[in-house]
Amino acid sequence: MTTAYITHEDCLLHNMGPDHPESPVRLQAIRKVLERTGLMDHMDQLTAVPATAEQIQLAHAKLHQKKLEMKLPREGVVYTDEDTALCPHSLDAAHLAVGGVILATNRVLSGKAQNAFCAVRPPGHHAEYNLPMGFCFYNNVAIGACHALLQEGIERVAVLDFDVHHCNGTVDIFKDRPEVLVCSTFQYPYYPERYCEIERPNIVNCPIAAHSDNLVFRKAIEECWLPALEAHKPDIIFISAGFDAHKEDPMADLNLDEEDYRWVTQQIMQMAEKHSQKRIVSVLEGGYNPVALAFSVQAHLEVLAGF
Repeated sequence: MTTAYITHEDCLLHNMGPDHPESPVRLQAIRKVLERTGLMDHMDQLTAVPATAEQIQLAHAKLHQKKLEMKLPREGVVYTDEDTALCPHSLDAAHLAVGGVILATNRVLSGKAQNAFCAVRPPGHHAEYNLPMGFCFYNNVAIGACHALLQEGIERVAVLDFDVHHCNGTVDIFKDRPEVLVCSTFQYPYYPERYCEIERPNIVNCPIAAHSDNLVFRKAIEECWLPALEAHKPDIIFISAGFDAHKEDPMADLNLDEEDYRWVTQQIMQMAEKHSQKRIVSVLEGGYNPVALAFSVQAHLEVLAGF
């Protein structure tokens, strides 16, 4: 079993300020834990390459790119919404984040890796077709899924999102594309309160009340996600891997821990083995307690890598 680990040091250059929770420390903490535990040595480490404009436009309007480029500052930061800011290096990092997911998709579909994890930032699942928001500029996982659908033999894709925030951007992009199944667990009512009540056959929204225990999360996976995956039979599975539903995370009020992330990854692996030739591309989204994030990623990757 080969797991590709894809990142780029320039993803650390995106910096929205010293007090912003979506900081470079997140990737540094992940790498530190994976190196100390030795798991990093058991993965195929690859360096992301920037996505092209054409690749980004698989999931976004051309105008969306242009507006971001026009706002990019030469120094300091410029806010695109109340909590999302561009610094001079932000779009370089965003192009690498997208490019990392495309590289991961190519590696998995070519058989050079069975699955892949993209340790990239900025995150992406809140970015809609024509709107950046929620720390996100481009929807990394959505672009990867669109890219996969262009490849021979890929007719159906699933995007599974266990971030504590709803994947409004991913839903916006795929709400009218039945070949893409989007399943999301999320705290509700909570940010971003967009598309969380949409009704589409290919959209499976699983709202979870604040302070719910992990059994509510596991029940949603078993009763909603797994039957939907059985019916959809995806050729490849993408994961929006946000770890901010962890009980130690400062951004929300759910109560998951590392073992819940290990468990949900096991469920996804079983579905991928049954329907998707074991093909999984996992992409980092949220997670804002660096310690909890790093050990949750460790549990996630131990399952992907077969440990």
